[in-house]
Amino acid sequence: MKKVLLPILAICGITACSPSTKKQQDSEVKEVSIATDDLEGGWKSLFNGEDLAHWKVKISKHELEDNYANTFRVEDGMMKVRYDGYEDFDQQYGHIFYDEPFSAYLLHLEYRFVGEQAPGGEGWALRNSGAMLHGQSPESMLKDQDFPISIEGQLLGGDGEHDRTTSNLCTPGTNVVMDGELFTPHCVSSSSKTYHGEQWVSADFLVLADSVVQHIVEGDTVMTYYAPQIGGGNVDPVDPAVKQDGKLLTEGYISLQSESHPIDFRKVELFDLAPYMDDPESLKAVLKKLRNR
Repeated sequence: MKKVLLPILAICGITACSPSTKKQQDSEVKEVSIATDDLEGGWKSLFNGEDLAHWKVKISKHELEDNYANTFRVEDGMMKVRYDGYEDFDQQYGHIFYDEPFSAYLLHLEYRFVGEQAPGGEGWALRNSGAMLHGQSPESMLKDQDFPISIEGQLLGGDGEHDRTTSNLCTPGTNVVMDGELFTPHCVSSSSKTYHGEQWVSADFLVLADSVVQHIVEGDTVMTYYAPQIGGGNVDPVDPAVKQDGKLLTEGYISLQSESHPIDFRKVELFDLAPYMDDPESLKAVLKKLRNR
């Protein structure tokens, strides 16, 4: 695994930052290069390469655990998203959820877009998927709900011609703090390069409860934001008892999308940082240990 850039929170600890604390944010976050491939016992494989054990499927217009048309499947050691059983995609957006919530972690994915988009897929969904972070539980989603309330690390593949960044941010039913202000638009592009064709791409997401989130592509940090929280729109329909606007997201479920374009995942791994969150010095120590291995 390549080196990645992770922040160490050095001053006020692991706390949510309000829009008025940009100067404090700037002083809190330092980037340190750490190798994350060899710390004993820290990594957990969420996908075992054999089956979908510990994963739950929720596809819009279908009940929980109805894996319509075998959308999510395991073949050749990869988790695959396919649409060969669809006559029309018909906005049947799907998500496959790991069955355990997490609060602080580094999520590592290796993915590639393949083949052709499903019939009826929207133009914006070409070579489009995502890793949903701090999401609501699949059980709390309504049958026809299109997306879980979550923070989306949007995964995009190039169209072979135009620049198209990946590991962007989208906010279905959420808001974040960026540049010291509450960020309410639905999506914003990262600073990543474009990845055309069917090449494998490495994406990491560092999530530290309700304090800071970073998106990392091929070892480069391409986006940082703060204070993920429920708010805004872009989720329909939604249970108002679940969508509590302004509530900070301290933990949630991880899910991967089906948005009408075939995609493969060959690695879905997680390094759990929750045991270190009560003591910023312990967090710094584990990051330093990772860096120095």
